[in-house]
Amino acid sequence: MNRTPAHTRHRQPPAPRARSRGARALRGLSGVLAGGLVVLALVLLAGWLVTTRTGSPGPGTGMLIGHGVAAAAAAVAQVVADRRNGRPGALAALAVLVVSAAVLAVYWLV
Repeated sequence: MNRTPAHTRHRQPPAPRARSRGARALRGLSGVLAGGLVVLALVLLAGWLVTTRTGSPGPGTGMLIGHGVAAAAAAVAQVVADRRNGRPGALAALAVLVVSAAVLAVYWLV
């Protein structure tokens, strides 16, 4: 016997709002950049481990911490961008772009 009230039996859940092509492209780009930052932080960590064992010069502690914090911030922002529609998702995706540009400018171009 079905005990669900009659007025809720045939109700469909609301359809999610479709993202525009530009929004999907922005989230795709931010996803690639966030993943790249995570991989870069892991590669730098591996390089640091190798260079500390061999005594050769390598990435410093500041670079490791900076890249780790940036990778974590970008990953969190990307999760928000993937899960939220509208302005919050777009702002989170833009935050990933800003973090990526800041890492590039501070650690690689200066």
